[in-house]
Amino acid sequence: MKADRRVRLLVMTALFAALSAAATLVIRIPSPSGGYMNLGDTVVLMGAYLLGGRYGVAAGAIGPALADLISGYGVYVPGTLCIKALMALAAWLISRAFNRKPLALVLSGAAAEAVMIGGYWLYDTLLSGSALTAAAGIPSNLVQGAFSIIVSVPLTLALRRKLSLVKAEK
Repeated sequence: MKADRRVRLLVMTALFAALSAAATLVIRIPSPSGGYMNLGDTVVLMGAYLLGGRYGVAAGAIGPALADLISGYGVYVPGTLCIKALMALAAWLISRAFNRKPLALVLSGAAAEAVMIGGYWLYDTLLSGSALTAAAGIPSNLVQGAFSIIVSVPLTLALRRKLSLVKAEK
């Protein structure tokens, strides 16, 4: 990989990590499980689609985990780091398998958000000791996931045409 391209990817990774942290912190609606709904998944998905592979995964994991740390949800940092990394990985792999077409972005977003919903349900189960208590957060995570898909797909399509600065990993 050329040094110039690597620098651009690193800068864009840092930018997407910062954007996902900011989007996570801007609007925080508490959920019954003790977490909160936010806009960060939108940027996590966009980073996975636009940066691809390890860069998209890193940005998607680091930004929201930092937001949890900053906002006083330190107990969620390890879970968020793992869940968002897996979420971005799923979005990237599935969208790549279908040549990053618009429908592929929707389907991969749905799969990625399923990872998020299931991941937080499992993590909340671990924290609370009760799967039923943890299930209280599923509806808010469903809303967050649906919103993120609806917003990230058109933004990704618009930015993909304009953002020739960085080409996603193959």
